[in-house]
Amino acid sequence: MKALFLSASALSLLAFSACGGPQEDVPDPAIPEQAGSAGLDAAKDAILAKAESGDGPQIGDRIPDPAPAAEPSGSESSIAQAGAEEKAKADAVAARGVTEIGWEELMPEGEEERLAEMYQAQMAMLYSGSGVAEGSAADQAIQIGTFNTVKELDGMKVRLPGYTVPFEYGKDANIREFLLVPYYGACLHAPPPPPNQTVFVKAGKEIKLKDLSQAVWIEGTLRTQTQTSDLADAAYTIEMTNWEVYEY
Repeated sequence: MKALFLSASALSLLAFSACGGPQEDVPDPAIPEQAGSAGLDAAKDAILAKAESGDGPQIGDRIPDPAPAAEPSGSESSIAQAGAEEKAKADAVAARGVTEIGWEELMPEGEEERLAEMYQAQMAMLYSGSGVAEGSAADQAIQIGTFNTVKELDGMKVRLPGYTVPFEYGKDANIREFLLVPYYGACLHAPPPPPNQTVFVKAGKEIKLKDLSQAVWIEGTLRTQTQTSDLADAAYTIEMTNWEVYEY
């Protein structure tokens, strides 16, 4: 059940779950075969167990810095080759007319200050003395934030890294729509990010989620188009044309 959330800066303190990314079409025993909510619930449990085991990112971890080019073991030619490979990748992205962006670029001017005020108001309410009874209707991860967007991004072809949150699992864990979020565990056991830090992704065809703790690059046309769901609301939509594993 979705409500409305805490600032992204507080996520590492509240986190309790996992999300991840689509990978190549290889079966994974950690992915349940059940469809719908039963499959998603089983995935949540598997994700939480993996996070608690320390195998992979911890709940609340944001997207890490990309892995640097491998240290050359030999001559200057190896250094030049590594640099050439990185440049070739960047050139290929640019040739597709795609701009690489970060999550902070989805936030309009002054939004961080607005979120901080909302977070402070939330804390003041929680610590006003009444508290929240465990298991009550108020005892749930809530989503705080706004639908304010950067209008100039509408229609831009972008490349954005993140963790994926599927709505449900069909047979073989194939999905066509999911949320992209900036930190591990969002929307399942941890509170969702603000709407303008949550992206609804529409894939052109079904993709397989092999490892939910794996971050990915999502590429496609960005729209300032609102989408709502039981997991979280999103202020942006990406019409996905390509994706790949995020190396870190």
